[in-house]
Amino acid sequence: MSTATAVRRYRDDPVPHEVLDRCLQAASWAPSGGNQQPWRFVVIRSAELRDVITRAARSTWEVMKDFYRIPDLGEGADDPKSRVLRTMAEHMDVGGAAPELVLFCVQPQRGTTELQQAGSIFPAVQNFLLAARAQGLGAAITLWHGHCGDELRTSIGIPDDWHIATLLTVGWPKGGHHVVRRKPLTAAAVVDRWDQPWTSAR
Repeated sequence: MSTATAVRRYRDDPVPHEVLDRCLQAASWAPSGGNQQPWRFVVIRSAELRDVITRAARSTWEVMKDFYRIPDLGEGADDPKSRVLRTMAEHMDVGGAAPELVLFCVQPQRGTTELQQAGSIFPAVQNFLLAARAQGLGAAITLWHGHCGDELRTSIGIPDDWHIATLLTVGWPKGGHHVVRRKPLTAAAVVDRWDQPWTSAR
């Protein structure tokens, strides 16, 4: 878990069927509300669908650049923020050409809020991510489907009463895995009161 970072740059090597199968199997072991398992995992191989996703990824980057006022990234800049932004830009430029793409869909259960619905699909996403990392793969969560949801829905045949939760890109990472960078636990965990921090054992 401590090295399951978002991986956005992949080698061209294909992902063997049995490796991806283990990730999908792990996703299916996740908990869900009432054990209803209201999910569908769509592996996207079609060249046409991949082109749709690439266009959506590039549109997402243009929106992000404008919204966050991201400057043009000079090749010479080597500070951590510039490196992350360059990696994100490359990820979205490659888009649907990533080695594997998996779309996670959820069927909302009656009477549940959007947050509760998420609780029945994102544990499956996390299981997939951890299984991918355990086998040496890298993966990243994307929201590119927000720019091509209708096309995906029509082409794949996703029923109207199902929601697209996220799209994962998956592949063998360029470079190695790295330890995640996170705030200290004392900034995230409290005891009884919002302003009473947890005392970490570390």
